[in-house]
Amino acid sequence: MKTNPNKLWIIVFALGWLFDFLFWKQTPGVNFAIFMTACITAAFYLLLSDGLRPNRTSLMLLPLFGFFAVVTVLRAESMTIFLAYTFTLLMMTLLAVSYLGGRWYLYTMVDYIGKFMQLAGSVLVRPIGFTNDIRKVQTEAGVQPAKRNIWPVVRGIVIALPIIAIFASLLASADAIFSQRLTDLIEWFNIENLPELIFRLVYIVVIGYGLAGIVLHASTESKDEKLAGEGKPFIPPFLGYVESTIVLGSVVALFLVFVTIQFQYFFGGTSNIHIDGFTYAEYARRGFGELVTVAFFALLMFLTFSAITKRDTETQRKIFSGLGVTLVALLLVMLVSAYQRLGLYEAAYGFSRLRTYTHVFLIWIGLLLVTTIVLEILRKENLFTFAMLIASLGFAMSLPLLNVDAFIVNQNIQREVHAQKNSSVDLDAQYFLNLSDDAIPPLVKAFRTPSLPDSVREKVGASLACIQYTRGLDESEISWQSFQFARLNADKALALVKKDLKGYVVDDSEYPYMVTTPSGEEFSCSPYYFD
Repeated sequence: MKTNPNKLWIIVFALGWLFDFLFWKQTPGVNFAIFMTACITAAFYLLLSDGLRPNRTSLMLLPLFGFFAVVTVLRAESMTIFLAYTFTLLMMTLLAVSYLGGRWYLYTMVDYIGKFMQLAGSVLVRPIGFTNDIRKVQTEAGVQPAKRNIWPVVRGIVIALPIIAIFASLLASADAIFSQRLTDLIEWFNIENLPELIFRLVYIVVIGYGLAGIVLHASTESKDEKLAGEGKPFIPPFLGYVESTIVLGSVVALFLVFVTIQFQYFFGGTSNIHIDGFTYAEYARRGFGELVTVAFFALLMFLTFSAITKRDTETQRKIFSGLGVTLVALLLVMLVSAYQRLGLYEAAYGFSRLRTYTHVFLIWIGLLLVTTIVLEILRKENLFTFAMLIASLGFAMSLPLLNVDAFIVNQNIQREVHAQKNSSVDLDAQYFLNLSDDAIPPLVKAFRTPSLPDSVREKVGASLACIQYTRGLDESEISWQSFQFARLNADKALALVKKDLKGYVVDDSEYPYMVTTPSGEEFSCSPYYFD
């Protein structure tokens, strides 16, 4: 990188200060999106000003980065936010390691590990020699570095300080608000705050140093000139064809027997739930985790054998691929069974966060299995890591688009309304108290729906009364750095029903708090958890 080292250091340390300004004693909110966007913008400015243009394929990562950064401001549900943070950082990392080369979509797991380790190494050591290298190049080119004398600056500061102090004291006497701000500033520099100031200065320097290493890495080490396995495999095939086909054939036979025996359970629906005395819960949960585990490890086994098995003739390749396709097809049938069991469990007991995550996850792992079959038939096994990345992105993007907590509220209320027409089903209204601000607007919408049965409305109202009371206990002020649209929408929704909730009386004389509905029913404000 040939850019002015002073410009680089000024920008990265300014970013370090921005991190301190946005995050010190602040909860996550819009500050994360602002900081990440500032980092991306600064990196592009430094690289482009040095004549380093990104590969067009690398630019495809920017919309994904923007999507996940925005999600951190729009949603409040824990898993959604966690994945948004994770994939925002992942997109930035991929951009840093493939800025010039743009071949990130061809990376294998070996490439990911190698590239990320190289980036970590650059963060640690590359900034150290950068300034010296620039000066060495300038010296060899006959360019003399500018001589800077710091003493005139020191003398200027010494002269300015008493003058500023006099004017500041006069202005403080003229305006009370300015006087208070000046007092706060002086107290901020109090000797008691010195350890805190030193700590903050240290992490500002560390963050700036690390960001400099990332930019320098992108400028020189992101060309993707050669990937692992190009030309010849990273690990040459060493296992014999006969051994592999025996193992794969045995597993396929076992899965085929299992699917055949269990066929009536896979597709028998509710009519077969009580075969052998199984209850709803036992049928839905029995073996669900095992089926998903089998699918994961069987797929991993096939991919491993595909990489290490010798296939010298076309016939051997076709037989191996046929066994692989059969194996994956049987895994798909097992996942259909798992999906059906989960659906029955949700119909009987309602949705929870874990069940919703699993519901979405099964869809994407099923699509990944289908993709694996296609790649095996087309002999494009090297694209499987890319397929895994797409499936992971799909899962992470599905959760904010679905709006997990709002989905749970809507589904469970509709389940209650539908069940009341046929049988008695209790709405686990206490579970709503575990949910994030994303759940409050749909709760308010349901509460204000005229067609909602009174018994259901009272449960929803009790939940809202508990939520409103709990939020009222929190007297902490939310700064603009921690702003989230989810919180704003929740506050607006609660304001709409504030008058309607006056009929719900919260008794906080002992814990857990109890809320009494207008009809005299009592509900606990203690959150209820279930998986």
